[in-house]
Amino acid sequence: MAQSFDVIIIGAGIMGCSTAFQLARRGVKVAVFEKGYYGNGSTGRSSAIIRQHYSNELTARMALHSLEMFQNFDDAVGGDCGYEKTGFLALASAKDRGGLEANVALQKKVGIRTDIISADDLRELMPTLAAADLVSAAYEPDGGYADPNLTVTAFANAARRHGATFFLDTEVTGIRFDGGRVAGISTRADTFSTPIVLNSAGPWGAQVAKMAGVTVPINSCRVQVTFFRRPPQYAAPHPVVVDFVHATYFRSETGGLTLAGLVDPEEANAVVNPDDFNEQLDADFVLEVGEPLVQRFPLIEQSRNTGGYAALYAVTPDWHPLVDELIPGSGFFISAGFSGHGFKLGPAAGVMIADMLTGTSDPLFDRSLFRATRYAENQPVVGQYEYSIAG
Repeated sequence: MAQSFDVIIIGAGIMGCSTAFQLARRGVKVAVFEKGYYGNGSTGRSSAIIRQHYSNELTARMALHSLEMFQNFDDAVGGDCGYEKTGFLALASAKDRGGLEANVALQKKVGIRTDIISADDLRELMPTLAAADLVSAAYEPDGGYADPNLTVTAFANAARRHGATFFLDTEVTGIRFDGGRVAGISTRADTFSTPIVLNSAGPWGAQVAKMAGVTVPINSCRVQVTFFRRPPQYAAPHPVVVDFVHATYFRSETGGLTLAGLVDPEEANAVVNPDDFNEQLDADFVLEVGEPLVQRFPLIEQSRNTGGYAALYAVTPDWHPLVDELIPGSGFFISAGFSGHGFKLGPAAGVMIADMLTGTSDPLFDRSLFRATRYAENQPVVGQYEYSIAG
């Protein structure tokens, strides 16, 4: 007889493991299937930035909830997430000043500690920053980063302690239906019964949806990050910086390193096969991100590049996720397409998704912004900036 579960989750990244933890602690019999290992997709190679700078109340509230879990991780989940509090800066030019100020006002309304800061404040916070061209900057003292692998493993371990079952190195090959409702899943070796399947497969989300005969607008897109070793006299950690003027971001990493990447909607065009893509850093990427980085953070010119890697985003047309029942009344749900937001929203998303799967009448987060029908309704999620990934 096939093993039976209340919920089966496909994917053991931050979404799958956070959701499994939230379900298991509510007494739901949940299993997670992963064709690799914890964080094998986007999560394990995430830049793992923790910030709350969003344009929508929902995502701002989720980011705040997630921050509070990262700050109190051992009590909230158990174990260590590697949270490092460095502060977060969002830098804007004249054309984005109104959007930046509107974002900060919204964020303060929901309880986020953030403020528009002056040029003098900016120089005091980060003297090594070139800021002559800036009109506005926002600062979050609680921003920073965490360790993505420690985080996802801790969520998985916590889910296990509450009774969740994990099937690692076990690829789901099919989703079974009976009378229009989910009946279970198949792997290469066995079948499993369940009335609910959650697709949390990230960059593989569209592939998993096709197993149920559904097409979703999620592309697997290749993104890159690179590292610079700062001169020894500048080895102390610096804030996380998102520079909307130069479409870059950078943050400290242990060992006197700075991790850097792009904030560029054009990355949505780098569609790849998630099972077969170049994971090595392109040689020209170092110059592509390094040149604007030097304009904002001149000491990088004195730094040594130490390589980098390519990773995957699961990107939707508006750079926001799908969290919904894809076939109404079927028991086939999705939580994928977080488009680079997933790590920082992951703890809160686990609560949102668990509320959805258990039919909670008063959910903590209203997921309607992330409904799958929004594109057909011509109501995509929009932000305050040219860069919709600011959210």
